[in-house]
Amino acid sequence: MIPTEFGIIDNFDPAKDYDDYEPEKYHCVAIDDDLYINDWWEKLQMMKTYFFRLDRPEFGLNRWGITLIPPESLPVLQDIIITDKRINEDEHLVALAQKVQQAIDEKKYMIHYGV
Repeated sequence: MIPTEFGIIDNFDPAKDYDDYEPEKYHCVAIDDDLYINDWWEKLQMMKTYFFRLDRPEFGLNRWGITLIPPESLPVLQDIIITDKRINEDEHLVALAQKVQQAIDEKKYMIHYGV
């Protein structure tokens, strides 16, 4: 498994450059990049994001870096996850869907660490 990780930023700092790899700090959930991200790639490109910091707006995930996912983009990510038929077979996808729902409920940014 080549992991790609998603976590919640509890205290988002809009001036910070999120360029450090700190998956423990954000209680990240890992899924298999090859299994899922490739299949989701087109849909992910519709999601407004930022690469490393807020002055680098993008769309989709930074496949080999760090992505900040704003609260307004989380429903897009959630829809991609829960409509994947494999969610019934993979506890990691279930955990990710729960993590995204928590971020939505709390109106928090998520962080993604690519491969």
